[in-house]
Amino acid sequence: MTTVVPVTAQTSPSLLLQGQTYYDAGRFADAAIAWAKAAQDYEQKGDRFKQAVSLNYLSLAYQDLGQWKDAEASINQSLTLLETQSNAGILAQALNTQGNLQLATGQPEAAFKTWQVAETAYKRADDEMGVLGSKINQAQALQSLGMFRRSQSLLEQVQQTLNTQPNSLVKATGLRSLGLVWQTVGDLEESQNALEESLAVARTLNSAPDISAALFSLGNTARGLGEMTLALQYYQQATETATSPLSQLEAQLNQFNLLIHLQQFSDAQLLLPSIQANLSPLPPSRDAIYTQVNLAASLMQLVQVQKANTAKLANNRDIAQLLAKAIQDSKTVKDIRAESFALGTLGKLYEQTQQLDDAKTLIQQALILSQRINATDISYQWQWQLARVLTQQGDMQEAIAANQKAVDIVRSLRGDLVAMNSDIRFSFQEEIEPIYRHLVNLLLKSPSQDNLKQARNVIESLQLAELENFFRTSCLEVKSEQIDTVIEKDDPTAAVIYPIILPDRLAVILSLPGEPLSQYTTPLSQTAVEEAVNQMQKTLHRVIPSKERLRVSQTIYNWLIQPVEAQLAEGNIKTLVFVLDGVLRNVPIAALYDGQQYLVEKYSIVLTPGLQLLEPRSLKNIQLQALTGGLSEARQGFSALPGVEQEVNDISKTIQSQVLFNETFTLAALEHQIKTLPVAIVHLATHGQFSSNPEDTFLLTWDERLSADTLSELLQVKEQRNAEPIELLVLSACQSATGDKRAALGLAGLAVRSGARSTVATLWSVNDESTAKAMVEFYRHLIQSDGNRAEALRQAQLFLLKQEQYEHPYYWAPFVLIGNWL
Repeated sequence: MTTVVPVTAQTSPSLLLQGQTYYDAGRFADAAIAWAKAAQDYEQKGDRFKQAVSLNYLSLAYQDLGQWKDAEASINQSLTLLETQSNAGILAQALNTQGNLQLATGQPEAAFKTWQVAETAYKRADDEMGVLGSKINQAQALQSLGMFRRSQSLLEQVQQTLNTQPNSLVKATGLRSLGLVWQTVGDLEESQNALEESLAVARTLNSAPDISAALFSLGNTARGLGEMTLALQYYQQATETATSPLSQLEAQLNQFNLLIHLQQFSDAQLLLPSIQANLSPLPPSRDAIYTQVNLAASLMQLVQVQKANTAKLANNRDIAQLLAKAIQDSKTVKDIRAESFALGTLGKLYEQTQQLDDAKTLIQQALILSQRINATDISYQWQWQLARVLTQQGDMQEAIAANQKAVDIVRSLRGDLVAMNSDIRFSFQEEIEPIYRHLVNLLLKSPSQDNLKQARNVIESLQLAELENFFRTSCLEVKSEQIDTVIEKDDPTAAVIYPIILPDRLAVILSLPGEPLSQYTTPLSQTAVEEAVNQMQKTLHRVIPSKERLRVSQTIYNWLIQPVEAQLAEGNIKTLVFVLDGVLRNVPIAALYDGQQYLVEKYSIVLTPGLQLLEPRSLKNIQLQALTGGLSEARQGFSALPGVEQEVNDISKTIQSQVLFNETFTLAALEHQIKTLPVAIVHLATHGQFSSNPEDTFLLTWDERLSADTLSELLQVKEQRNAEPIELLVLSACQSATGDKRAALGLAGLAVRSGARSTVATLWSVNDESTAKAMVEFYRHLIQSDGNRAEALRQAQLFLLKQEQYEHPYYWAPFVLIGNWL
């Protein structure tokens, strides 16, 4: 919550007030000049208090301008001056500014502590809104630190506090701020609830600005939830209730963009004249420039998709003129960030019209400006655009270099990708994923060893970026080891297979022990790969004839395995480690068929999101004890799992176990046992689901749903207490959401985020009885085979395959091992 508090008469001679006027108008450079002059004047007059106020405001302006060192110097000087002052309110504001700066520059722990101090100062100043804002800020910092339960608990506290207050503008604003934070951290349902409450309060008070602001934010949340019709309604209502031309324009622009996305061109055409009329009279400011750029970007999308009957709605000449004005306005208000946005967008327009030399020049200018203010959140976009232009110009070496820089920046931003740019929201699959795939495509066109290694690393970075975007946070940071090193040191009979889905082909990189990397490809469109995967999933139903199932299974086998069958045999390979890409994550690899045998009959199979493993080690010298949680009764709308009781009982007879069952399998009990018991294995036999929606990725306990975030924190507690980590997490009754292309991300993400060294789970929910038998066999072989997890799971699958009633892949193919296989 970054705000400039209105300057009071006590602290507001003309320069301070002038700076605030500029700042509110989005003219940050002019605001900085005014506040810097104010600070200088007060220093000369010996007025330390007003100098501190000026420097606090100056830091805010510098932050908006991307001048981070100047911002830090200003706020540090302000806080030093305030040490001798007794005004708690001004001190709190300065601390809030410092916290914003710390979070923006990658120091979430420092930001959290600063906002805690700010909260105390706001309490002394009796500033209720300041206290709530500090808590909301603390919750954002906790999210960045991976402390999700603490963050959620803090946000819920804020909501409870607000709900107990009488209706007021403070309450309406606080609830709206809370809704925006829920939106940022990805809990869209909570965001919707808070924003609806904010709207209700604003309507009670008949506050038009707050009504419009709440409606606008509700539109954004509804769009995030996929409720497009509702989002359009909110944007329309926000437009009608807006009290300023700018807020009306912002709502219209979001509505216009969504209409184009939905290909409702007639409605978009009706809206455009009003947008243009509202845009024309706006004085130059960052907000006005952003609206011009956003309108231009939407019109460029329209040009790409529009049909003959809408051809008059947008043309490239008008778009170019709109962006040229945005560039000029940016120079007028000395806003480097806005100028970079406008230049880069104009470069994209020229790229679309194949004016490649002009596009390259503009993009390079935009890049230089973004680098000057260290605006990495836009620099990666210009590097990516530059790579595309250079590719079209045939300059492959420079294209690879620019594309690599774009990937490096995206990788450095990590979990900030979702929240880093509030001005232009984007879809990961549309905006980020193509950057990685384009680079891999370039590298594999000239497959030297260096390029193959680089391509492999890039596709793994994509896997991690997908998971971080999925969970809207950085994934678990742990000690790790390269798979190549593990194979060389501990398992020279394992090979790693990297299938990569590209627009025109399926490329596969093979890593064999002690051998250089190799590549083989099949000319295929991405659509053809997706259709084959979907077909295989459908044929795994028990009523589908085996002939059709085996045909599709063999097709995918021929793409992934057949070209290297001889190499695998010559290398005496026993374990295949797959780093699967895209929809291939939904393929039950064990059921691939070579014409005579299933793959699981020849190899142990492991899945991993990448080369990095969680400190791999064998279970040979570890005393295997399990904490087993089971839920057999119907709970929370889910059906009963009668076979779970037998599964839990049989497991406890096979391996030493502490059991939590039905009423005793609560979240609190699970947390307590994980903290206190020296167990290496956690086995959860309960309903669960993996989905492309993080809110729909969960496990069920007796009393509540266990999210991936919560499970991650529970399992990491042991390591934080320097106890032995969880070696194996087994989830025996879960499933991937039906028809969900990205559902396997939920499974992979939960496995990575849990912190367990390896995870056994299922791609779909299977028969209780067969699952119980498979789990008992798994543990029996785990104990007998010196703890080799992959071979233990393979033997459990073969046990089912060899029994007539369970020979269909439906029963044994969904079991997968993710992570360490030793």
